[in-house]
Amino acid sequence: MIIRMDLGPHSYDILIERGCLARAGSELDLDRRVLVVTDEGVPAEYAEAVADQCGQATVCRVPQGERSKSLQMFERLLSEMLKNGFTRSDCVCAVGGGVVGDLSGFAASCYMRGIDFYNVPTTVLAQVDSSIGGKTAVNLDGVKNTVGAFWQPKKVLIDPDTLKTLSPRHTANGLAEALKAGLIADEKLFTLFETGEAVRDPETVLTAALRVKKKVVETDEKETGLRKILNFGHTIGHGIESVTGLLHGECVALGMIPMCTESVRTRLLPVLAELGLPTEVKADPKAVYAAMLHDKKAAHGRITVVRVERAGDCLLEDIRPEDLIEAIGQVVHI
Repeated sequence: MIIRMDLGPHSYDILIERGCLARAGSELDLDRRVLVVTDEGVPAEYAEAVADQCGQATVCRVPQGERSKSLQMFERLLSEMLKNGFTRSDCVCAVGGGVVGDLSGFAASCYMRGIDFYNVPTTVLAQVDSSIGGKTAVNLDGVKNTVGAFWQPKKVLIDPDTLKTLSPRHTANGLAEALKAGLIADEKLFTLFETGEAVRDPETVLTAALRVKKKVVETDEKETGLRKILNFGHTIGHGIESVTGLLHGECVALGMIPMCTESVRTRLLPVLAELGLPTEVKADPKAVYAAMLHDKKAAHGRITVVRVERAGDCLLEDIRPEDLIEAIGQVVHI
């Protein structure tokens, strides 16, 4: 299946097909110098499969986890390209999860003022959400995604077969973002989670979540308005992520809970429990609040939050950051 992201001159195809990793050379323009970026948690054969189909590949394997989204690792990728003689005609290809994609895309956006970027996501989180849309970034001083750029990939290659090596926790971590998509814009998708079909038929969930994000990004590529709805759960979630060892999707799950009406929350909590996602966490609410104040979504003393009034529908609301203290307390306890 091919989903077309229609962004004018920045348009690209998202290919979803089992086994397509083995055809990366025919699907992507890799007959040149290619920086293949992956991490230590990704099976080595995935990056090797891509590298073997490149004209001249340089494989860069970064440490697994959020700590690799740093200026130091960003500099390392740039240095690798410079050392290996990369020009503006060459490209970067990410093979891995959201961290690898964010880091690689940002490096591609900056090297020689921007070179081609391909994304080959191998986690549920990246396949259902972060691999498309063009947001690239690294963290700074413990604050998520502070330094980055909008840089759309030339193509996204999604091979569901790469998900077979994931642990149940990492699968649930990614499904949290698909659940988010259903809550904000697709009640039928949310219902798939309620009935258990989401776990039994992950490709349907993957496609539905991508279509939600595609529609939003096509309307608002640079997040000046509508695209902010994709941040549902992320305002409090990013604060929790900054002070705990939880995974991104786990934090988003926690961040969604206070931003729902009671009727939606009653439906959401059993779904989170069934997926094995947390509904509360032990942490310092004040530390979460302090981390949240650094969030890029805050402006002019107010912060834009996304609220879900009913499944499949949401609204944006500008509130004072301190008004979120009570909301944090619903899911964060010492």
